[in-house]
Order: sequence, then structure tokens, then C-alpha cells
Amino acid sequence: MATTGNRKKKVAGARRPEVRLPPLEAYGGGLEPDGDYDGLELAGLDLTGQSGEGARFLDCALRDCGLDGARLTAARFLDSVLTGVRGVGTELAGAQLRDVELVEARLGGTQLHGAVLERVVVRGGKIDYLNLRAAKLKDVVFEGCVLSEPDFGGAALERVEFVDCALTGADFTGARLKDVDLRGAHRLEIAGGVDSLSGAVISTAQLLDLAPVLAARLGVRVED
Repeated sequence: MATTGNRKKKVAGARRPEVRLPPLEAYGGGLEPDGDYDGLELAGLDLTGQSGEGARFLDCALRDCGLDGARLTAARFLDSVLTGVRGVGTELAGAQLRDVELVEARLGGTQLHGAVLERVVVRGGKIDYLNLRAAKLKDVVFEGCVLSEPDFGGAALERVEFVDCALTGADFTGARLKDVDLRGAHRLEIAGGVDSLSGAVISTAQLLDLAPVLAARLGVRVED
């Protein structure tokens, strides 16, 4: 951790969302491009392959919905909660998530490249091959979840925290980091972009774990 004199520089913590949903109306329909969903609860719906490009979800709850191949490019999720959603290949490129809680999700190959995430908590669950290339993350917390081979290539991360989670095979190539706290990741594996970790904070134990990767990147040969 960087120090100034004998004083440690503090890491700015993420601002968490404060989602307070109003009474919700049950919704049993499907997705529509540019659809407007306000104050609705989508529960147990199979939205496989449906098109919701440009849709807006405000004060909504999505619970236990199937999102395999759902197309939600440029969709906006505002002041909403997504619980127990599952799916492979969900398309969310260019989407906006603001004041959102994503809880116990089971997702694979989710496309969030170019998306904007602000005041978002990802709590529990497992996400494989998450594509966040060129995305903007500000005040985002990954808590108690498993992220397998996430791609942060070219992304901008500010005030992002990893708390009690596993982060494996992560690629930070070309990413820009500011106040990114990795100390809470109980498992940390960097597959690429270790030279882009400036602006992140890691623990002493994590530094030792990353030593072989850092040495390889610097061209240092370690021999006893």
C-alpha cells in the first residue's frame, strides 16, 4: 500500500446502493425493445432469447428469471433488484446499471462490454466469463461471489471493492484503476494485465501469491 511518510494512504470505499422498492405490480409478460417497466415484479419468467434492447427497468424486481440469450443491449436498470437470475450468453452490451443489487445470480458469458455500472452490488452467486471490456465501473462491490475469468480489458474502475469473493483468471489488460480494493478477495488470480494494477490495493499475502506473475512480467528469473 502506498504511504506518505509514516501515514498510510486510505482507500476510498465504494458507495453502496440504497434500493427501496415501492409496492410492486406482478408482471407476467415478456420483453419488448424499448419497453418501459416501472414498479413491476418479474418473477419466475422464462425470458430466453427475448428482445429487450433499449428497455428501461425502474423500481423493478426480477426474481428467478431465465435470461439465456436474452438481448438487453443498451437497457437501463435503475433502482432495481435482480435476485436468482440465471442464463448463458445474456446480451447487456452498453447497458446502464445504477443503484442495482444483483443477488445470487448464476450467469455465464454475460456481455456487459461498454456498459456503465454505478452504485451496484453483486452479492453471492457465480458468474463465468463476464465480459466487462471497456465498461465503466464506479462504486461497485463484488461480495461473497465467484467470478471466473472475468474480462476487465480496457475498463475504467473507480471505488470498486472485492469482498469475501473468489476472483480467478481475471484479465485487467489496459484497464484504468482508481481506489480498487482487492484485499477482500480470498482467492485472487490475475491471468493478464498485471501491469495495469496501478491504483489497486492488495494485501501482503496476495503480493506473495502474485510474485511469480509479477516476476514473469518484469522478466525477472527467480532461482535458489
